Amino acid sequence: MPQQPLSQVPADATWEWQEVGACREADPDLFFHPQNERGLARVRRDRSAKAVCARCSVRVECADYAIRAREPYGVWGGLTEEERERVYLKVAVPQFPRQRGEGAKLAADEIAAAVMPASLGVVS
Repeated sequence: MPQQPLSQVPADATWEWQEVGACREADPDLFFHPQNERGLARVRRDRSAKAVCARCSVRVECADYAIRAREPYGVWGGLTEEERERVYLKVAVPQFPRQRGEGAKLAADEIAAAVMPASLGVVS
């Protein structure tokens, strides 16, 4: 997997939140799809990753970082690659949020919806 270009890592990025993330106790492969994974297999893996995120105390910080860094791969803060792409399309690159908390503010609705029961495959 290619490494994220350093130019996209926000200057004020901090990493303490990663030390307490619920994902630290999960298989990292759960959060990053294998090459060519599609269909039901991908949906199931994404939902499993989102379930871990749903119980995470630093989910919003994680999603904020991923949005501000324009993280191209994986599930971060409950947001899949496709969900983050929809957030990225909302804002022109020159106005893209770079300060801590701005990504979370921009995508508050998406971050909340990412771990709702319907997003986890729970039907009521």
